[in-house]
Amino acid sequence: MARLALGAALFVLLIAGPVWADDAGIVIAIKDHQFVPSTVEIPAGTKVKITVRNQDQTTSEFESVDFHREKVVQPGGEITVFVGPLDRGSYEFFDDFHPATRGHLIAK
Repeated sequence: MARLALGAALFVLLIAGPVWADDAGIVIAIKDHQFVPSTVEIPAGTKVKITVRNQDQTTSEFESVDFHREKVVQPGGEITVFVGPLDRGSYEFFDDFHPATRGHLIAK
């Protein structure tokens, strides 16, 4: 019985492993009211850490209706969000304080 439980636990760890976030993550800058880079590719089915650094002199808000995140980024500051695991596709993010500032997360 213990052997069966151990086997099941190992199976769950092997399956769940790809869902954990990569510690390095992705860095997106806000510079001149633009996301840099504005398009970011991530592996589908994986949880990813995204750090957003505001290099502008105005407050911004990193937001996505598609992956349900919303955080204010102070001038010179940074925030961290975790997204996913996401299905394959394109997910939009934007600066709610500057609506023309938009980007896309592409899960492949």
